[in-house]
Amino acid sequence: MELIAKYFPELTEDQKSKFGQMEELYQYWNARVNVISRQDIDTLYERHVLHSLGIAKVQGFKAGTSVLDVGTGGGFPGIPLAILFPDAQFHLVDSIGKKIRVVQEIAAALKLDNVRAEQTRAEKLDESYEFVVSRAVTGITPFVGWVKKNISRNSFHELRNGILYLKGGDLAEELGELNQKNRVYALSDYFSEEFFETKKVVYVPL
Repeated sequence: MELIAKYFPELTEDQKSKFGQMEELYQYWNARVNVISRQDIDTLYERHVLHSLGIAKVQGFKAGTSVLDVGTGGGFPGIPLAILFPDAQFHLVDSIGKKIRVVQEIAAALKLDNVRAEQTRAEKLDESYEFVVSRAVTGITPFVGWVKKNISRNSFHELRNGILYLKGGDLAEELGELNQKNRVYALSDYFSEEFFETKKVVYVPL
């Protein structure tokens, strides 16, 4: 929890409380439904919570923003972002029902009334969102194909509406195949931990 406060010093007491509860909740649910790898549960705040909040270093979400989290798994990046931006609305989707049930339980325990979790595939959604977020569920090119139809034309942030995609490693080849404008933000510019040396946020305006 100290790690989150280090990079986000403006947190309210309510936000600190919610972030603080995450470890116990995830340990409880992960013992029943494996949504996080066993080794990563011990580094939850670095490798899942702070990693998710890397998106917030690139673009904050204003009140009334609608955000879709595709392939949310155990609720990342959607749940940490929903805590940080309580006035934005988050729709978390995953094709695996047991993962969505865990997300629903955790969102309820944290009293996150700005989170809606649903078992479905992004391709089937017909709603509109200002931003789509995700953590490396597939290659960036097919991902753009899935969600392009869901990006709202109503843009009111510093960045134009589009995708904010958490991805690691060498992205040169993958982005070379992407026939879309994009910008890559290195998370090592924001976070000093070794884990973030190769981690990036790929922004694709749509």
